[in-house]
Amino acid sequence: MKNGEKHYSMKEAMIFSQRIAQLSKALWKSVEKDWQQWIKPYDLNINEHHILSIAYQLKGASISEIAKFGVMHVSTAFNFSKKLEERGLLVFSKKEDDKRNTYIEITPKGEQLLVQLMQDYNPDNNAVFNGALALRDFYGKFPENIELMAILRNIYGQDFIEIFEKSLDSIEENFTEKDQKLVKR
Repeated sequence: MKNGEKHYSMKEAMIFSQRIAQLSKALWKSVEKDWQQWIKPYDLNINEHHILSIAYQLKGASISEIAKFGVMHVSTAFNFSKKLEERGLLVFSKKEDDKRNTYIEITPKGEQLLVQLMQDYNPDNNAVFNGALALRDFYGKFPENIELMAILRNIYGQDFIEIFEKSLDSIEENFTEKDQKLVKR
């Protein structure tokens, strides 16, 4: 291969980029609707719920970490965290050895709210979940999205994927199912 020569055609690149863009937009629209419907009774928006979840998974995190793992701007992470603090769901702090960064930690009230959300989750109200059921029925498992994970790893880095996996492991470890409801162990 000559210096600067590409292993793909421009047409191939354009079709891939457009396919990902259109599929992502359509999927996000449904995910967003499902997510908002789930958390609306708790007076949360998607950013607030995401921040609470990340703070819970990381057992305390800097605003920069919240922004990175929540895929949001630092000011968005800070502003929504402040609203959660006003509701008593998060607490802000500074570390003795790191006065530059602001850290947040979920409060017992915030953790209780997250647990309640998990317990009240109803897959019947989730279009994306229901859309994947046919694949689970046919293959015996849900899609693993390994290719999508590889793309995101290349965009956001390995630590992003590790936090993502850690959050799923946390659900697996900290919750059990009783009478078709999630219950904290």
